[in-house]
Amino acid sequence: MPSAREINRRIKSVKNTQQITKAMKMVSSVRLRRAQERALATAPYIAKLEGMLKRVSAAGSSDNPLLQARSEIKKICYLVVGADKGLAGAFNANLNKAMAASITTQPRESFVLFVVGRKPNEYLQHLHITADKYWSGFSDKPSYTDAKEMAQAATELFLQGKVDAVKIIYTHFKSALTQEVTTMDMLPLAAPKSEKQGPQEEYLFIPEPQSVLKNLLPQYLDMMVYNSLLQSAASELGARMTAMTSATDNAGELIEKLTVNYNKVRQAGITNELTEIVSGANALK
Repeated sequence: MPSAREINRRIKSVKNTQQITKAMKMVSSVRLRRAQERALATAPYIAKLEGMLKRVSAAGSSDNPLLQARSEIKKICYLVVGADKGLAGAFNANLNKAMAASITTQPRESFVLFVVGRKPNEYLQHLHITADKYWSGFSDKPSYTDAKEMAQAATELFLQGKVDAVKIIYTHFKSALTQEVTTMDMLPLAAPKSEKQGPQEEYLFIPEPQSVLKNLLPQYLDMMVYNSLLQSAASELGARMTAMTSATDNAGELIEKLTVNYNKVRQAGITNELTEIVSGANALK
């Protein structure tokens, strides 16, 4: 049975850990609010882009190479959006499982792998797979410049015919308690169709619809990647906040159990000392 001194040391150690997890919980909660606001702020812009794409597509401009599906999918580019840090519950494990399920069922030469985040890149080392491109250092606070660089790299591969499709694997943020790993088709883009039935409005495009579509599609792809980065960042912070909340509560319960145990051991020690004193006094009589 551990001594009172050993139990007391463990109580202090758990309290120090609890202070760390509590601080991480508070930081994550503040940053989550900002990340969630950033993710929601992109929704109106993406909606406007989709609306413009529907109008241009209705004008009959669908010969853009980004909209052309290949007859046979021989090679796929996967853009995996992960995290640089741990201590986020099952966030990294769930993403790694989805990534492994997509790439381990096919030969290495049949896919190109773009990875964002240190954690998924470390997991690839266990699978003895090397990423073709790797970005890190901004998983919890991505910028539009980072998203644009990734989108352009993937688009160039598609336009050059080196890959036949591009997919994004990321974690979609639903709430601080719920995040869902999602695989989204990035290229080729499906030509948006108008949901309205009956007569359609006529639009005049200056310049011509082909030119508008040529400039609009790259921006739409950039926003797709940027939104996936923002969703992943919010999911990471939400998962970390939940994990740190659970860790803080568990530390509190452990401290209570150790305190009770400490009091019992201390009381037993005091009782033994009193017994020895009384026994010694009786022996002197």
